[in-house]
Amino acid sequence: MISEQNIMKLQNGSDVRGVAMDGVEGEPVTLFPDAVNRIAAGFVRFLMQKTGKKSSELKIAIGHDSRLSAKFLKRELVWALTAEGTEVVDCGLASTPAMFMAIVFEEIGMDGSIMITASHLPYNRNGLKFFMRAGGLEKADITTVLREAAHIPVRRFSSSNVKTLPLIDIYAQHLCEKIRQGIQAEDYEHPLKGMHVVVDAGNGSGGFFAAKVLAVLGADTSGSLYLEPDGRFPNHVPNPEDPEAMEAIRGAVLNNKADLGLIFDTDVDRMSAVLPDGKEISRNALIAMMAAILAPDYPGSTIITDSVTSDELTVFLEGELGLKHHRYMRGYKNVIDECIRMNHAGTVSPLAIETSGHGALRENYYLDDGAYLAVKLLIAAATAKREGKELGALIAKLGYPAEGREYRMKILHEDDFRGYGQEVLRHFAQRAKDVGIRIAEPSYEGVRLVFPSGWALLRMSLHDPNMPLNIESRNKGGCDEIVSKVRELLAGFDALDLGVFDR
Repeated sequence: MISEQNIMKLQNGSDVRGVAMDGVEGEPVTLFPDAVNRIAAGFVRFLMQKTGKKSSELKIAIGHDSRLSAKFLKRELVWALTAEGTEVVDCGLASTPAMFMAIVFEEIGMDGSIMITASHLPYNRNGLKFFMRAGGLEKADITTVLREAAHIPVRRFSSSNVKTLPLIDIYAQHLCEKIRQGIQAEDYEHPLKGMHVVVDAGNGSGGFFAAKVLAVLGADTSGSLYLEPDGRFPNHVPNPEDPEAMEAIRGAVLNNKADLGLIFDTDVDRMSAVLPDGKEISRNALIAMMAAILAPDYPGSTIITDSVTSDELTVFLEGELGLKHHRYMRGYKNVIDECIRMNHAGTVSPLAIETSGHGALRENYYLDDGAYLAVKLLIAAATAKREGKELGALIAKLGYPAEGREYRMKILHEDDFRGYGQEVLRHFAQRAKDVGIRIAEPSYEGVRLVFPSGWALLRMSLHDPNMPLNIESRNKGGCDEIVSKVRELLAGFDALDLGVFDR
């Protein structure tokens, strides 16, 4: 029987993740079928407590991305859930946002859902994401589920009563209607007629967007890439942050003279885009674009981002769009939860978005949904084309730093790496003050130093024993100057791998 300690190690923030199959040297299996079985039962107990329902009254949907291990992990989920007496609905290949919408859609009305995915991680990894009516489970919720699971025996009960549901078809129809309503074209059924849009699904779950959304609405999708699900991910990493992946969709746009290119991660909760001239709409540019689209409907509102966004983005949001920029901490659940908190407190915030491409809109249940971001982008692109304008004009005044770098310094203090990291941050801040370097306030994560040419942010990793250092400069060569000053402030921390600066 898998120990409680090993089950708890499967927690990855607000998700469960591990190595699900052999194939990569030095990465033994950690996400065993028995663990998945027990975690599913733990989720049932958690839902019972949250909803007040008996297990026999609960309805739980299961979906998965294209990973090779999805089939046998889903089998364990089905066995465990049916053993608990729960009604199970198998949604097959799906996206993570669609699995939440299985709870929202009244005609489906699930009490909870489980998505089998490990986002953009390699083919041997897999994991579980959980939803209930209030949204995705929080980090503390996952801890509760895993602790419960550690004391539940494995149970396998095969049931012929498992229902199937073409969820992705229902979800695609929902997205189509959002686009139709947003564009209000003369040809209501085919508002994207005359547009050429290419999609790169990275062999994940996002291929449906080309066939069941774009093509249905009249768009030409010829030249799209890697729409077929293939859990080996043979072409490139399905990750909008990956340079090779972005170059693939950029090439598809230019080679096909497309009006727009869209790229999704494996489970479609993230997106980036490419304009007709090959300009990438990712990271700061994606945030700026979504804010520009939303600004007319939410004047003076607050855009919440993670902590590593550029100063130039702040200038654009506040100076050009008249919005407020609230830099919060990294982690998509962190920015989403902050957005929810601020709206409930009376501060209008239509968007919470990370530079990674996780973006959640208040109007869309605070759900980080790459396909919904694409919907907003398509409405803006079609409107611009109809008016003889270019979509890129929305962010024409966005500036960019001259240089940007990220270093990850491993913490070698194994006994208490978090405690050690906090000590580093405390001394780092004090040393900066002692030599007259300004510290940005407020800071919700780590220590952000302000230099004449740019900034440096030192923080703790969300999950791993390392300290990321992000640096940006408005001047060529400015990063080297900032690195030199940062190294001086970190001198003497022997359990911090400073060799990254020399590699």
